[in-house]
Amino acid sequence: PRWSFHFSAPIMIASRTSGGSGRVVLSKGIGDMIISARTWLWRPPTESRQNIAIGFGVKLPTGKPDVQDTVYTTQGPITSTVDQSIQLGDGGWGIVGSAEMFKAVKRATLYASGIYLSNPQATNGVLTGRRRASEAIMSIPDQYLVQVGVSHPVPSSRHFAVSLGGRLEGVPVRDIFGSSYGFRRPGYVISIDPGVFYVSGPHTISVNVPVPLQRNRRRSVPDIEDGRHGDAAFADYLLIVSYSRSF
Repeated sequence: PRWSFHFSAPIMIASRTSGGSGRVVLSKGIGDMIISARTWLWRPPTESRQNIAIGFGVKLPTGKPDVQDTVYTTQGPITSTVDQSIQLGDGGWGIVGSAEMFKAVKRATLYASGIYLSNPQATNGVLTGRRRASEAIMSIPDQYLVQVGVSHPVPSSRHFAVSLGGRLEGVPVRDIFGSSYGFRRPGYVISIDPGVFYVSGPHTISVNVPVPLQRNRRRSVPDIEDGRHGDAAFADYLLIVSYSRSF
């Protein structure tokens, strides 16, 4: 009960609309998979109804980093590499560190979690099509996610629970390890994160719809060296559906 091992395979469907032309490009498929292990600091179940878990893992470059799509114009079809913001993967191996904690208060549960993905490799060799030489190749940036909130079972229900929390996610300007050159859009998003869960035996299904409250696009290393501030590419909305099964 103290140790657990996890394998995750994200499926992504994303689209992006160019502001000037109105052209819509699409990417869909399997993203970068993660294999990890986690251990609780205290052997569950704890008498205090609280615990902390730490985890470590490896991110596999299974998501395609050079997805292309075709748009149809008056001049004919144009096929090009989609924007970095909707690529399925980043093309590099990564190191994942995580922490989770909870505390039960009557029927409610307070929770907090954080995960950091370190990508030591600098760039993935995929051309961006951008004019500046410093942004010609896509970067493989670090990423992070922090969540805090409270969950509560739905009254008169054995299987459903709801949650409400805050969500902070982003891409740092500089990576912990390795170079931070190449094209990236560093920044962060702060969102309110409502969710609903269905639990039945070893099966868990969750649906979350983060609603952005603040978006901040920071200057990348090439931006700083070139004395400019690059563009942003924040999602209008997210719909996150997750299924997990314990064995």
